[in-house]
Amino acid sequence: MASDGVRMTSQRRLLLALIEGARRPLDVRALLELGRRQGLALDKATVYRTIALLKEHGLVDELDLLHQKGAGHYYEPIPDKQELHLVCLGCGRVVEMACPHFEQVKKEVRRRQGFQVTTARMELGGYCRRCRR
Repeated sequence: MASDGVRMTSQRRLLLALIEGARRPLDVRALLELGRRQGLALDKATVYRTIALLKEHGLVDELDLLHQKGAGHYYEPIPDKQELHLVCLGCGRVVEMACPHFEQVKKEVRRRQGFQVTTARMELGGYCRRCRR
């Protein structure tokens, strides 16, 4: 777990570990719930302040996904790969999916526009299998 010069309190350490260990991006509600399950006394203000600090030091990335039901801010480790974020418009679930086509798109953008893409992220909204039933 990288700390990048940030003084790591037990709350910061736990929140960063939760984000780094998650299989999907987490929102503040999920971080609060998971942190409390770990026995940590957390409130929303603490989580928001910690997230801001971790973002400022480049330890987490904030995703602004489709603003589902007034929310839409999720947190994950800084990605080392380019991926799609699939956001269910029914239940709000977020799924990450690697996509090899990003490299093709980046090459096409460079060829046509002379623009060097260094990062790409795409979000798609729709309905998951469970919500389509």
